[in-house]
This record gives sequence, C-alpha cells and structure tokens, in this order.
Amino acid sequence: MRPLTTLLAVPAALVAFIAARPEKEAAVNSPAPAFTLTDAHGTARSLADYRGKYVILEWVNFGCPFVGKHYGSGNMQALQRQMTAHGAVWLSICSSAPGNQGYYEGKALLAKLAEEHAAPSAYLVDAGGTVGMKYGAKTTPTIAIINPQGVLIYEGGIDNIASTDRADIGRATNYVTEVMNAVWDGKPVPVSTTRSYGCSIKYP
Repeated sequence: MRPLTTLLAVPAALVAFIAARPEKEAAVNSPAPAFTLTDAHGTARSLADYRGKYVILEWVNFGCPFVGKHYGSGNMQALQRQMTAHGAVWLSICSSAPGNQGYYEGKALLAKLAEEHAAPSAYLVDAGGTVGMKYGAKTTPTIAIINPQGVLIYEGGIDNIASTDRADIGRATNYVTEVMNAVWDGKPVPVSTTRSYGCSIKYP
C-alpha cells in the first residue's frame, strides 16, 4: 500500500498549479480588466488606448474548426469590417501558448493573417494566457464587448448555434450584431452573457 503522504502529493501539486493561475477578473456591467499586449507587428497595444470607443475582443485560433467556420465563410471578416466602419475597435486575441495549436509569430503570423484575410483593428498575442484568463475565455471563438466608458457589456459566444457547419451562420442569431445594433440605436443591451462554444483555448 502506498504511503498517505505519496497519495496526497499529486492533489497538492494540482492545487499549487491552479493557485498559480490568475482568477477571472472580468464581470459584465463592471470595468473591463486592463491589459497591454503586443500586436502582430510588435507594437504594444493597451485597452486604455481605446477609451471612448466600443471595443470588441475576439479570441481566435485559426486551427480550430469552429473558428474556421466563421473565417472560411468570410463571416468573421465581414463582422470585423462592419464594426470598424462604424467606429468600433476590433481586437483579435490569441491566447494559445507557444508550440500549441493556433500560435504563430513573426512572419508566419503575418502570412497567416493575410491568408485568412483577417480584418481586425489589431491581432494581439497573449502567449502567456494572462489576458484570456482574466476574461475567463474558455473557447475559440469567445467574444467580449466593452463600451466607451470601459465597462464590459457582453461576454460569450459569437452566435447561438454551436456547430462547424457554415450553413448554420445564416440562420443563427449573431450576438455581436444584436448587441452593437442595439447600443448604436440607443437601446438597452438585449443580451449580456451567453454560453461560448468552440475549441478549448490552448493555454500554457
């Protein structure tokens, strides 16, 4: 029989690992957690830089088939262009750790963005996963929307049909357009939290 101390060692290690991870800080209708990340061109971008504008955060992993549904159909790029044309800032965030699916750097990252015809305001690299964990992002895609006052007004899925089938896009309720159309019309946010779906984020 194994000693009790040995049996307790593994749970203790797990507790230490979990404790080392930052807890979720984001809460809808509360100030969005601040962050600074480096973009695909090596420039530091801070959430504070965009105070006074609506900011849409999109967690992305190009290797995920759920993300592929939206990029392969052109749906995500169309959303990015539509929102930025109205003055919103769209920040794509990759929280995949180096060596994990979805992580790109340098010229490979720029080539991948060109291949996908991605059209965010900036693509941010969160290699340590700190920002993703702050926002409690679990899947790609996950969407968070922040108002001009810096308050998180929406967090969850991109739409209400959890599939990889492009045919589902046209019949789904897109939460990004639903929320943004409402606030631009001066109406209350129609939905503030939903269940995100997709691939698990490949955190460190």
